Amino acid sequence: MRARSALVYTVLRLLAFLVPLGILLLFPVFQELPWLAAIFAALIGLSLSTLFLRRPLDKVTGGLAERRAQRTATGRRTGAQTDADAEDAVVDATRSDVAEDPSAAGEASRG
Repeated sequence: MRARSALVYTVLRLLAFLVPLGILLLFPVFQELPWLAAIFAALIGLSLSTLFLRRPLDKVTGGLAERRAQRTATGRRTGAQTDADAEDAVVDATRSDVAEDPSAAGEASRG
């Protein structure tokens, strides 16, 4: 992911919120209720970004997907993969202990 594409997308999303907020705050009703102006500006910004910012979003998410694919291809492990391996090791160790001592399994189920 290029930092430039993420920066462009972030700036455009902020503008999609701040410009409508500034325009709405010019109206007397919203000067008395700025929280209502913020809600409307957020809805307008969400709509504008959904309609017009599809290409910058695709660039950012495509870059993230490429980085993740490179990370898995080079063998670097994520935290989730390491956690899953540790949990699997504990389960395997428990199963091998039960297989070696079947009476322990019966006692564990009673207790």
